[in-house]
Amino acid sequence: MDENERRERGMAKRRKVAGNAYVDRAQVNKTAFTAEFQDLITRYAWGEIWTRPQFDERTRRILVIGTLMALDKWEEFLMHVSAALGEGGFTPDDIKEIILQQAVYCGVPSANTAFRLASEVVSEHEAKG
Repeated sequence: MDENERRERGMAKRRKVAGNAYVDRAQVNKTAFTAEFQDLITRYAWGEIWTRPQFDERTRRILVIGTLMALDKWEEFLMHVSAALGEGGFTPDDIKEIILQQAVYCGVPSANTAFRLASEVVSEHEAKG
């Protein structure tokens, strides 16, 4: 696979996982300074890693949400929780179980923050119907 194919596969996967609205915003907000980084994550994270066959998307979403919680990367955590509830078919109970699982390994303070932030995202998704 060449870099253009990887970029195309990555963009398709990125849109499927994160949603068109999120990806469109990232593309609109891209600058000359950030363009190479956006291309890198599209080709590498989305085109190389997320397209590997070993794990399905659901498993990858669980891993990413748990990892972002462990690393206190809350902006990305919010995006992935929102995408899991929207594009990923996750339920609020699925998100709750990920946070509870991670509470044991990441600690109560991380779980407390994760529940607070995820609750806001769940409420937004429920309000949309």
